[in-house]
Amino acid sequence: MSDDPRRRVPRTDAVLADPQVADALARHDRATVKATVTAAQQQAREGTISPDEVVAATLAALPTRASSLTPVLNATGVVVHTNLGRAPLSPNAIQAVTDAAGYVDVEMDLTSGVRSRRGAATLDALRAAVPEAGDALVVNNGAAALVLATTALAAGREVIVSRGEMVEIGDGFRLPDLIASTGARLREVGTTNRTHLRDYAEAVTDETGCILKVHPSNFWLGGFTSDVSLTQLRKAGLRVPVVMDLGSGLLAADRALPDEPDAASALRDGADLVTASGDKLLGGPQAGIVLGDADLIHRLRRHPLARAVRVDKLTLAALEATLAGPGTPVTDALHARADDLLPRTRRLAETLGREVVAVDGRVGGGGGPGVPLPGWAVEIPVATVPRLRRPEGEGVAVVARVDDGRGLVDLRCVPPASDDDLARALRAALAAPTAADTKPDA
Repeated sequence: MSDDPRRRVPRTDAVLADPQVADALARHDRATVKATVTAAQQQAREGTISPDEVVAATLAALPTRASSLTPVLNATGVVVHTNLGRAPLSPNAIQAVTDAAGYVDVEMDLTSGVRSRRGAATLDALRAAVPEAGDALVVNNGAAALVLATTALAAGREVIVSRGEMVEIGDGFRLPDLIASTGARLREVGTTNRTHLRDYAEAVTDETGCILKVHPSNFWLGGFTSDVSLTQLRKAGLRVPVVMDLGSGLLAADRALPDEPDAASALRDGADLVTASGDKLLGGPQAGIVLGDADLIHRLRRHPLARAVRVDKLTLAALEATLAGPGTPVTDALHARADDLLPRTRRLAETLGREVVAVDGRVGGGGGPGVPLPGWAVEIPVATVPRLRRPEGEGVAVVARVDDGRGLVDLRCVPPASDDDLARALRAALAAPTAADTKPDA
């Protein structure tokens, strides 16, 4: 009788009892592991692998991470990269998320045992960071902050906005559509390039819920232009709340971004409320931040919509740690000097036998439009860029950029501790055969 290999395929219970597979069961859903075992057994029956390789094939096919999200090295030179999750969290914020993953006192006073204000420490940290604010509120993203503010102040009434500030942000989301979703009516004033104080003054009526000022974020206007500052609106005494949507999340002035509006300055200049993002220039988790007049914040907090946009404990923990910490990867990357980046870039280039070229990085995420971040990059073939994103084996995924027909690896957003991993990934990608190399001879 012939020895049929299919008879030697191990049984499912035997594979699951293997110590390595049993260890995998502690990390993965049992149904997932069983399905992977079944697939490996079928390979053995078909002769693709030997019966002795079923355990190894099972382990190789199981996910190596708890999530399908793949960590990457951001070598694009774009600091707040929306497609890569915007701001990478600081070590303090990462630890805070881990600490908050279990049961925590997010809404309880442990001394008295009674209910307390949700995320009180985070709100205290925001007020400390922006003393100009009478109170603070955190919701789940920047758009939610703006929607909550306009709903609470102007639902069924009018929101006055300059035509020059009617922006469209990423993925086709437009300010007019966002405002309309709140039940408020949009009252446009001025023209695309010029809006004057009289335009606002003439538009204010008993139907006005608020005036909305919007930072253009991802574009700028030049030439024959004019707009109205918060200071001018305050001095005009129009007697309606002024809401300033910063978008980018800068809480205080930053010398690296001299033209970027910040929350502290906006409140000093006359904004009653400021809305912003926590995951852009602030460098924290995705969140929406509202700062300003305590009575108005109370109105927002008590509005029914506030419950729908409430933020979770992990975000509160990460945001508090971001505010209390010494710095963030975003601020480090924004303030990285070209002279400091050059030695690291040269070492990488020399290791690979490539050239160093001067480049300009970008702020990204709608912050600092048009602001260059001078630096350096290693030039690589364009064909290498997609190979870096999908490494073979255990290599780290690297996202580089293509500019003017060149592949560029910019170290601005790459932690120095990851330089060796980056070098290994580049060596592997550069050594991989191209389509031309593998094309059969004619």
